[in-house]
Amino acid sequence: MQLSENGLNDRGKWEAAGYRLPKFDRIKVSKETKSNPFWIHFGAGNIFRAFQANVVQDLLNNGDLDRGLIAAEGYDYEIIEKMNHPHDDLSILVTLKADGNIEKTVVGSVVESLILDSGNTVQFNRLKEIFSSGSLQMATFTITEKGYSLTDGRGLPLADVTIDMQNGPGNPDSYIGKIASLLHTRYITGGIPIAMVSMDNCSHNGDRLRSAATAFAKAWEENGTAEKGFLSYVEDPSKVSFPWTMIDKITPRPDPSVEELLKKDGLENLDPVITSKKTYVAPFVNAEESQYLVIEDSFPNGRPSLEKGGFIFTDRKTVDKVEKMKVCTCLNPLHTALAVFGCLLGYDLISKEMKDPALKKLVETIGYKEGLPVVVDPGILDPKEFIDTVLNVRIPNPFMPDTPQRIATDTSQKLPIRFGETIKAYMRSDKLDVSDLKCIPLVFAGWIRYLMAVDDNGNKFDLSPDPLLETVCPYAASVRLGDGTDAEKAEDLLTPLLTDKEIFGVDLIEAGLAPLVCQYFAEMTKGPGAVRDVLQKYV
Repeated sequence: MQLSENGLNDRGKWEAAGYRLPKFDRIKVSKETKSNPFWIHFGAGNIFRAFQANVVQDLLNNGDLDRGLIAAEGYDYEIIEKMNHPHDDLSILVTLKADGNIEKTVVGSVVESLILDSGNTVQFNRLKEIFSSGSLQMATFTITEKGYSLTDGRGLPLADVTIDMQNGPGNPDSYIGKIASLLHTRYITGGIPIAMVSMDNCSHNGDRLRSAATAFAKAWEENGTAEKGFLSYVEDPSKVSFPWTMIDKITPRPDPSVEELLKKDGLENLDPVITSKKTYVAPFVNAEESQYLVIEDSFPNGRPSLEKGGFIFTDRKTVDKVEKMKVCTCLNPLHTALAVFGCLLGYDLISKEMKDPALKKLVETIGYKEGLPVVVDPGILDPKEFIDTVLNVRIPNPFMPDTPQRIATDTSQKLPIRFGETIKAYMRSDKLDVSDLKCIPLVFAGWIRYLMAVDDNGNKFDLSPDPLLETVCPYAASVRLGDGTDAEKAEDLLTPLLTDKEIFGVDLIEAGLAPLVCQYFAEMTKGPGAVRDVLQKYV
């Protein structure tokens, strides 16, 4: 069995092996999509293939849509060249359910895939053609939080961004520069409205995309490289909108056990590819069953009835409430806590950590006791039910091969939102006391202990990628297990870090939490096994 258009001709063999196949006429849909595109997505990664592409497939199967998706990749072109094209843009979604059942779906809603490379004239001209089309209603993005940044980890302008802003929209090299160039093409071919929809897992994602795109429009119009009026077009929400969204679906990297399962079905050529940019991609994606996508309903060129696929459309205030509920309290902080301590304690799966009584109690305390009191109920999702599902179904799912090492990526970028917002809410409240927070400071201390890159057995391990490692690691570099570091010495070493609002969201000294963080940290450095001892003692 081959994952390709020709390979699907023997539908009976696929269906006999338990695969759900596209029910629509893919050739007809492909032709209509290319002629009258309505949705292009940037970021051809796992969550897009497991979530948005599968929802569109369901809508195509049900006759609610007659056109599919166009995917574009602007960071790692090899994803398209080595995965999409050889498999005719088909992929396999393996849904790993908590009850042990597995659902296998061949997803065929993506009917065209391109690289976002201004140096590739054919591909970039095709993207310009798509952006010139009046039928295009939305461009969506899952390019990670870093994808919207115009500066490096030190706040300095990125070199390619600086050059692109000087040179104009003709031949940009930076990611957002290329996106802004496509928007400029749309402007000069009639100024057709469009929704630019970030679906990345970061706070107020629409504003991040808007700010980045606007910066290019402003620079280009000021230096005369863009047509006059382009900035006004980008800044006019009736022309170009940047809706906020909240997305939630766990999609770990393709797992070898899933690959073996598919091979037993008779599938060939499933070998994953590690690209030159270290992206790990495969013809399949494994994911959990739970999924949420809440979108601000701001689409100036209209939109199809995607709510039929389970997307929730609402106003900006409600999106903000849902996003804060998830990111600041009900999921992301729990994941980060497990990631930090999972790395220190040698766990290789997040799900296994939920069998550890101390870690289970840690995240239950952070979620129910410390976080839930500050959650504003968004009305469309119940916060307690959300946490219940996270802690009892989603994270413990033994069939989800998600690792603490993956979740620990970019932790310095996550702490201010995932924990800092809760601390701020306590500080503002006349009913809550910051001093009642015990487990959130424990996570901060655990992260600083993690920065030593030595696990609880005293063995060295590799830290997950993080743009601020060179900045934050030196604070813990002089500490050794068993060297007698006490809370006072820890505070002397860590004060510049603990006062960094960019990392923790608040000045921990001003918040009154620094002494507790330093106490926890000092106790976790007493020697091998000290991290476990601290968890047993305080959780």
